[in-house]
Amino acid sequence: MPDGTGAEIEVSLLTGFSAVAPQDWDSCACPEAAAGRPVDPFTTHRFLLALERSGSVGPGTGWDPRPLVARAEGRVVAVAPLFVKSHSQGEYIFDHGWADALERAGGRYYPKLQIAVPFTPATGRRFLTAPGWQTAGRAALVEGAVQVAAQARLSSVHVTFCTEAEATAGEAMGLLHRVTQQYHWENRGYADFGDFLAALSSRKRKTIRKEREVAQGFGGTIRRLTGGDIRPEHWDAFWRFYQDTGSRKWGRPYLTRAFFDELHETMRDDVLLVLAERGGRPVAGALNMVGRDTLFGRYWGAVEDHPCLHFECCYYQAIDFAIERRMARVEAGAQGEHKLARGYLPSKIHSLHWIGEPSFRDAVARYLRAEGDAVGQEIAALADYGPFRKES
Repeated sequence: MPDGTGAEIEVSLLTGFSAVAPQDWDSCACPEAAAGRPVDPFTTHRFLLALERSGSVGPGTGWDPRPLVARAEGRVVAVAPLFVKSHSQGEYIFDHGWADALERAGGRYYPKLQIAVPFTPATGRRFLTAPGWQTAGRAALVEGAVQVAAQARLSSVHVTFCTEAEATAGEAMGLLHRVTQQYHWENRGYADFGDFLAALSSRKRKTIRKEREVAQGFGGTIRRLTGGDIRPEHWDAFWRFYQDTGSRKWGRPYLTRAFFDELHETMRDDVLLVLAERGGRPVAGALNMVGRDTLFGRYWGAVEDHPCLHFECCYYQAIDFAIERRMARVEAGAQGEHKLARGYLPSKIHSLHWIGEPSFRDAVARYLRAEGDAVGQEIAALADYGPFRKES
């Protein structure tokens, strides 16, 4: 019975991440963690439970956690971080236009189902399966999510920031495949930051050196903290930064203050906190999450404005850290063409969608084909404007 094919699998919809044992969830989400760091910190039970315990998801947030759990042969073989959504905030794969179109036509877009990590535009597995259960477990989770949506007469199911392999498999199962893009830095075996700069054009190299010089001259020091070096007072400072950025970008921060306490208690070793300190106090900072071979840039904020400090804390310190740790890439989050000049190149992002109403599904499918062509052309054009030296 290779890959669980032919096994009888039962899929359940739970009431939250606290309803599933951590070892059962992580046996599917990160089995590789038995021999080291998880590939993806965001789908671990401790991260999702931190969102739930802190009130960042749950009642009043529009993110109702209802994880899918598949069991066979007396054990959990597959799980998915499923949420019932009453809006489209905090997703970063934008479908507001779809919602407007359906509701103008007399339909009801919300609530919908979302398989995702809330507030986290980072690629990772969304159909989490135990070793030996990839094909059967993934199929069971897709069928389970679609069945829940159809029975409840919900408009749609969305699987965002999934892997390319999952997108290919999901498309073969009849889901719509969407391609968007964001910016990633790739480690080409650089020995140090200077080695990375040597791969750039002369003009871009000089620009980055100047930006780092300006940033480092802000009148203080920049520190990288992880694990036991992170103390509770550092989260007090970062909360102020996060509130400032969140209030300007989203109207209100998605995460609660309690989330950062949960992060401190259960995930300090998965965190890289970059803090700029001046006059004995933190004035700016960037929060990153550490995967096995990828550094995920997540949040930035500041209570003082200093030229180029954002670039230094968010992008250049992340590159430094990745090179030192021999990590393969840095994902710098959603949007931002300014990242291109700093060595972060456009990369394809994948998502999957099930639409219940046939004519609406056809309209979305046509849109996705046109959008996919445009994204492909944009990525090719942007890559030509990248900062790297052109091969002669």
